[in-house]
Amino acid sequence: MLHVSWGDPLESQDTGAAQAPAPDAPPAPGGAGRQETAAPRRRRGRTTALIAAAAVLGVVAGTVTGYAVQYHREPTPLPVLSQPDLRTPDPVPAGPGTTARSVNVNRWVKTDGDLRELLLPKPKGAKTESKAAWQDLFSYAQWFEEEDYMFEELAEDDFRRCASVSWSVGGKVYVDIQLIQFREEHELRASSFGEGQQWYLDEDKWAGNDGEPIPGSAEGRTYVFDEPLREAGYEPLYRGRAVAWRGDIVMLIEYANNSGPINEKDLKSLAKRQLERL
Repeated sequence: MLHVSWGDPLESQDTGAAQAPAPDAPPAPGGAGRQETAAPRRRRGRTTALIAAAAVLGVVAGTVTGYAVQYHREPTPLPVLSQPDLRTPDPVPAGPGTTARSVNVNRWVKTDGDLRELLLPKPKGAKTESKAAWQDLFSYAQWFEEEDYMFEELAEDDFRRCASVSWSVGGKVYVDIQLIQFREEHELRASSFGEGQQWYLDEDKWAGNDGEPIPGSAEGRTYVFDEPLREAGYEPLYRGRAVAWRGDIVMLIEYANNSGPINEKDLKSLAKRQLERL
């Protein structure tokens, strides 16, 4: 019978049976015929499992203890939702100067007021060609070549109103400014109208170029026409235009000079100052 002891090599006992010869082993370096004894095995699997189980039990025990402590504590009272004693200012009776605008001053924007007040004033020394005035849908549609078509388009796009002003400087430079406002109850009409006024200006019949951006505007641009307008019996008319929009208002500026090319810096400065007033 064989007895195995952990940590000791196998030893044969005297049972009278012939002992089997040991297999030949390769000689180890350092001496002929020397054999190395294998290291004994240790039972690590069971120990590792016991440690892991103890860790899990510790976590569970800690969680249960935390719930138990919390369960025996008194609940924290919540603040009262109803607060009848809120501090609000006392109502002020209407006075002689009270208007619908003053009552709704916190909800009022200046583009809901008189658009004519937002138009740029004429520069010093300029001649008034047309005072700041209103244009209804019919009169504004007459600015376009296809009047009937534009009347229908503007009506469908919820045209609200238009304010315009014009002046001249030295009988050479002519400026006309228009502020067109739309009712944007369901769609953004101003941006679509402004884009429509820009998309054809790069054609040769019109400006013939892509224009220059207006400082302070995301989509606004100024256009200086490549070629002047020529008609028999008249001096060449050099033209420029600015198109931009902000909120529900589109700004259009017509700029003309009958004595020479357009000064692009003047047109861009004019458009920037008008846009800042919106």
